[in-house]
Amino acid sequence: MKIVFMGSPDFSVPVLDALVEAGHEIACVYCQPPRPAGRGKKDRPTPVQARAEELGLPVRHPVNFKDAADVAAFQDLNAEIAVVVAYGLLLPQIILDAPKRGCLNIHASLLPRWRGAAPIHRAILEGDDETGVCIMQMEAGLDTGPVLLRQETEITAEDTTALLHDRLSEMGADAITIALDTLDQLVPESQPEDGVTYARKIDKAEARIDWTRPAHEIDRQIRGLSPFPGAWAMLNGERIKFHMSCVTGATGAPGEVVDDFTIACGDRAVEILTAQREGKRAMPVAEILKGLDLPKGSRFD
Repeated sequence: MKIVFMGSPDFSVPVLDALVEAGHEIACVYCQPPRPAGRGKKDRPTPVQARAEELGLPVRHPVNFKDAADVAAFQDLNAEIAVVVAYGLLLPQIILDAPKRGCLNIHASLLPRWRGAAPIHRAILEGDDETGVCIMQMEAGLDTGPVLLRQETEITAEDTTALLHDRLSEMGADAITIALDTLDQLVPESQPEDGVTYARKIDKAEARIDWTRPAHEIDRQIRGLSPFPGAWAMLNGERIKFHMSCVTGATGAPGEVVDDFTIACGDRAVEILTAQREGKRAMPVAEILKGLDLPKGSRFD
């Protein structure tokens, strides 16, 4: 099948690989333009662009599709279908209509729950028991199109956004290959009006921990914001980020260290398993405690 692929971040790369491995013809790859990154602030291509170039695929990265020349170039590809996953632009109707069979989107939630920008983060933050991927026929609304295929996965107490991101990326790659192979047999299912939620973009202001909240909420905050932006608190003037935790039955004053790296919350406590000091990489707390004085009774703010 002749496909236009549209995606930008790491999440999209396994999908591109799966389409190539399945023998589909990738007419062109669209992604976000290179942007300044790193200490030198040099333009860095997106992970999808880097992978597409490794595969010898043509790459385009228009800023938007307001230029008639960009629209015409897309139409001239004469693709049978477009596969879109975390592209980073809302596509206008003229682009959605250009491929003969329209555009399919891989969305990392069980629609209509968590339409929008940050479905993986929000599913963990809100304590969802499960999530998954949906293959959706795209229309002009934000993640409102009919669903052709869905796959579910449990969200466990050990899942972080990073772990769930990678699992859903692989699930999306599997689901889209199945969907393309069985496209004529799939029946579009309209999304119900009930159960619609919106996964708004993560704001860094959400990352500071309020230790008066219940332990299960703080645990979800830590895992849901790991690795980025990273839930954090202050200890003796130093910002400490937390990347993995679990809930324990210990008690104490909110923010108080009650045992090793176990911190009391509004009820119960969270045991920190992975953390990150300023200017350092994330590491298991056993390593951090070799260089961090954290006696019982210390307080995180």
